[in-house]
Amino acid sequence: MELTYLRTFCEVVSCGSYTRAAEKLGYAQSSVTAQISKLEELYGAVLLERSGRGMIPTFAGNSLLPYARQMLELSGEAKGAVSSGNSGMLNIGAIETLAAYYLPHRLHRYREQHPRVQLRVQPGSEVQIIADVKEKAVDFGLIFDIPYESEEIVSLPLRQEQLFVVVHPEHPLASEPAIAPSALSGEPLVLTEDTCTYRRQLLQELRHSGITPRIDMEFGNLEGIKQAVKHRWGTAFLPRYAAQEELDSGALIGIPLAGEQEKFYIQLIYRKERGLSAAFGDFIAAMQQQ
Repeated sequence: MELTYLRTFCEVVSCGSYTRAAEKLGYAQSSVTAQISKLEELYGAVLLERSGRGMIPTFAGNSLLPYARQMLELSGEAKGAVSSGNSGMLNIGAIETLAAYYLPHRLHRYREQHPRVQLRVQPGSEVQIIADVKEKAVDFGLIFDIPYESEEIVSLPLRQEQLFVVVHPEHPLASEPAIAPSALSGEPLVLTEDTCTYRRQLLQELRHSGITPRIDMEFGNLEGIKQAVKHRWGTAFLPRYAAQEELDSGALIGIPLAGEQEKFYIQLIYRKERGLSAAFGDFIAAMQQQ
């Protein structure tokens, strides 16, 4: 209510009259008088006095006036920022591969549109990211998996991404057009952590083929995996986006796994009841850009 009283106070000072201020604000004159009385009671000082030119601020009123105007201006800015969503914090949960290889240039483009939005990226496992979205700990989540379905969450497929067996260019399997699971029997594997969805896909394919996987190394980050393959320490299984640069340069060779596998998608997830401001809508659009 104090902001309402301050707005009325500023209007009376501007108009020099309770009557004209009431007309401009759409109030009864008695309401304007009552608001000024409450404001004077709140600040413990007389703020307006009558003169030959109408109502003018007292010494205390002149002291309050610049603060009142500043508070009203800040209130307007805050209301605009909240309603437009053009400033504030945007929290994004993302699996490590997407945080490193999919998000950066898209976030850069988004920041050009919304420089006042602060972005916080929180890497985590898919299970943790989904839980964080459900619990409203993050605004959006980025996962890589078969299509995710939930009654609580919207899952927006951004792009289908192929998975590859990744080997050194001089590996005996490097020239194969496709690799059957049986060809990986006894092959030293360099894999991501056990919460990774596409690691689970590979191991499932191997076990369905009666093969016991030989996992020689596990890394929590992709650079470690790719360096291990470059040093010929083993064979990896990665999505294209995570090794695009090395595949394009020929530093590594990516070969599809033979047979039919479930299709994996980069997916943006968020709660169904979330109200999407313009800034949030622009974030979704930025994530959809190729």
